[in-house]
Amino acid sequence: MNILVFDIETIPDVVSGRRLYELDGLSDADTAKVMFHKRREETGESEFLRHHLHRIVAISVVLRRDDQLRVWSLGDAKADETELIKRFFEGIERYTPTLVSWNGGGFDLPVLHYRSLLHGIAAPRYWDTGDNDRDFKWNNYLSRFHARHTDLMDVLSGYQPRASAPLDQIAQILGLPGKLGMHGSEVWDQYQAGKIEAIRDYCETDVLNTYLVYLRFELIRGNLDQKQWEQETQRVRDVLKSENKPHFQAFLQAWK
Repeated sequence: MNILVFDIETIPDVVSGRRLYELDGLSDADTAKVMFHKRREETGESEFLRHHLHRIVAISVVLRRDDQLRVWSLGDAKADETELIKRFFEGIERYTPTLVSWNGGGFDLPVLHYRSLLHGIAAPRYWDTGDNDRDFKWNNYLSRFHARHTDLMDVLSGYQPRASAPLDQIAQILGLPGKLGMHGSEVWDQYQAGKIEAIRDYCETDVLNTYLVYLRFELIRGNLDQKQWEQETQRVRDVLKSENKPHFQAFLQAWK
């Protein structure tokens, strides 16, 4: 089975913000401030933008297939949003993996849907619900209760919003590093400072946390026994050691 764990990082879509709020001539930074302000007026507290007003600047993945394990960010630091999204869906077309996320159903995938709509990116395998492949009628990427996309936050909370938990805390409870380097709320500032590589590194550590929680989930539901779980977690350690990248080494040092 092919497993593709994914995570995205986003910034305000200031182009759409200018169009919606008639802000022509305003800088990116000032446009974003207006967008945050309007969102705070809507919610009374939160500045977190609606899904359709996010722009993707990083997609990081863990791919587990055959005897291989890879951790990387799609494209390079100069890749535009269209290329990142195309690469993501091309991976689904090629491998038909089980997608794994933390709150992917609540955030990452809806954002990917809206951005695909904006850029006109076709992904027939992803959108199939049984018309092209009958197996997808009973297990597809779009149904909340199907396993072809396993949203760990959703599943572990029993689909109860009041029981949901942040990835950072669950990871730390399990002895994993949790958030390293920055927090999602800092991505916009980091992007404005030109630190896209730092954003990509941060996204990769987030997706590593997600994959390791997934392995633990596979253990408790009996898809891995204790020995297999230990082997899979050791595989992650070995891959991170072999990559010899600073953020991977920091992850290893923080992993208890």
